[in-house]
Amino acid sequence: MKEIQRVTKETDITLKLDINGSGKAEINTGIGFFDHMLEAFAKHSLINITLTCQGDTHIDFHHSVEDVGIVLGRALHEAIYPIIAVERYGNAIVVMDEASVECALDLSNRPYLVYDIPMDGKVGTFDVELAEEFFRAVILNASITAHIVAQRGKNKHHLLEAAFKAFAVALRRSLVKNERLGIPSTKGTL
Repeated sequence: MKEIQRVTKETDITLKLDINGSGKAEINTGIGFFDHMLEAFAKHSLINITLTCQGDTHIDFHHSVEDVGIVLGRALHEAIYPIIAVERYGNAIVVMDEASVECALDLSNRPYLVYDIPMDGKVGTFDVELAEEFFRAVILNASITAHIVAQRGKNKHHLLEAAFKAFAVALRRSLVKNERLGIPSTKGTL
């Protein structure tokens, strides 16, 4: 179980994360759609997440979304590394009606994000551009390489939910135990 608290002038975040969980989620960021996405992430990654965020949402949702990504990424980094005896690579394609999003990732300990889900506007009151900010913060702080790419789709809710679920499933698959791999790198370390 990893526990992190981060307090700034913009946000106050408390996170408990169990990477070997069952997908339980208790999430309250004050941003309904974002809570829904994080609950989907927890469910499909099988990571237990207890998260509260009090942010300056009277300004907008940017600080809360990005800072939650920072905290989640830091907790993932602490839980994942040093890696040994796991698959390391994971990928998933998740479809939701007309939308299809693929995520391929590498627990490389080198952060890099390719995010190609072209859209703008809002889902309810949630600016869709914030999803990329969230993923960037998670990836940079977790030191994961991830490519999250929309294959097709029009409905913004479907596209974003498929992205969160694809990331979750790819991460779950990358963390599958495989004792035969030892340190899953020809370098001998990650």
